[in-house]
Amino acid sequence: MDQGSHKQPELRVYLQVWLWLFVLSVFSYLVDLSGLEGLPKWSLITLLMLLKAGLIVAFFMHMAWERLSIIYAVLLPPVALLFLAALMALEANHTLSSRLSLFAG
Repeated sequence: MDQGSHKQPELRVYLQVWLWLFVLSVFSYLVDLSGLEGLPKWSLITLLMLLKAGLIVAFFMHMAWERLSIIYAVLLPPVALLFLAALMALEANHTLSSRLSLFAG
């Protein structure tokens, strides 16, 4: 395999990614300590978790330097699953509100 065809990023890039992962982890910890409860807390923690996962996939799994077809093959299924999970949550809320209104009266 030709070593010249693969561009290795500088060490500085990895150190910056480690710094961002540390900063995002601190924000996640601060959200947990902030006193937020319910949906805002878990939405922020999930957003920070997805950002950290994106950095890890992009730089430490070298997806930032891959072909677009490989990126789509790896990233589209989790995005589709998150979309479907959001649809299921919306349907569950609708079902719950329908049952509560039906059985409350």
